[in-house]
Amino acid sequence: MANKLRFGFIGCGGIANQKHFPALAALAQQVELVAFCDIIEERAQKAASQYGIEGAGVYTDYKELLKDQSIDVVHVLTPNISHSFITIDALEAGKHVMCEKPMAINSEEALAMIEAAKRTGKKLTIGYQNRFRVDSLALHEACENDELGEIYFAKAHAVRRKAVPTWGVFPDKSKQGGGPLIDIGTHALDLTLWNMNNYKPKMVVGSTYQKLKDNPMGNLFGPWDPETFEVEDSAFGYIKMENGATIYLEAAWALNVLDAKEAQVTLCGTKAGAEMRGKAFMDQGYVVYNTAQHGQLVETAPSNGGGVAYFAGASQRANDVEARMWVDALLNDKEPLVKPEEAYVVTQILEAIYKSAETGEPVFF
Repeated sequence: MANKLRFGFIGCGGIANQKHFPALAALAQQVELVAFCDIIEERAQKAASQYGIEGAGVYTDYKELLKDQSIDVVHVLTPNISHSFITIDALEAGKHVMCEKPMAINSEEALAMIEAAKRTGKKLTIGYQNRFRVDSLALHEACENDELGEIYFAKAHAVRRKAVPTWGVFPDKSKQGGGPLIDIGTHALDLTLWNMNNYKPKMVVGSTYQKLKDNPMGNLFGPWDPETFEVEDSAFGYIKMENGATIYLEAAWALNVLDAKEAQVTLCGTKAGAEMRGKAFMDQGYVVYNTAQHGQLVETAPSNGGGVAYFAGASQRANDVEARMWVDALLNDKEPLVKPEEAYVVTQILEAIYKSAETGEPVFF
């Protein structure tokens, strides 16, 4: 028993129940889920009874959970506004931390998280599970092998036609720090920077809109309340990198467009291009590559013989791969796939888009 990692969770809401608990519970040989904290005690109790070991701790104050010295790892699964200070407290308490995305609501708080991880010598990673999809890992391998050449233009896609989340604190600016840009745009931008292996932004111009807040008709999750809709419904960023590369970022919960694309990227390189297609966020994505061969333009896509997303069985879901690789990094003292320094640059760029939208001016780094 002593060689199992002991996990505690701060926040037992949607993302905890949909992603973290099931993925880690499947790794029972290596981990124990021993402590659960939520400001609503019933939620923590329910999680403990469903996923926890016998006698698992139930808390409403996260600082009480952190006092348990037997806990090795803490997952911070709270609204965005509290990511940084809870993460820092957990690192200072001697725990490794996975914090849900976005890393923090601003770059100053994100930097403080990195400094705390360095100071304490504990591992810190951010929950960008879309990197762990089959299509994402395949595309990243192609980029690492220089199959696309120099990637000088990219699009980061996070656009829904009308799928505004109507539960939790999503439309609450004071708790989330923003809307679709910080919620789903963050995934698309993370994938883009990671595949380009380019973390040096030079300049950002951004626009945010709140044009559809009074028009909830047709929303996938049922109508939202326009009175409590405090965040943008769409946001767009033009990002110029130090090496001259350009990234266009589009993020929307509601946009009158036919082709919705979420957590996907388009990459244009000197040798070839690549486009993510399909329902990627449902682990049903694939990549189409385009180039010229033998005097002709050609596209290549994966064979669908036996299926794309599930070619290696259900265990290839992004959530499961993320959990497996995180546990492996902890047990074998490896660097996590998602480094906090990379997530910090994502936060910097998102912050700059909001600032540019507010001031009407470009933001320079």
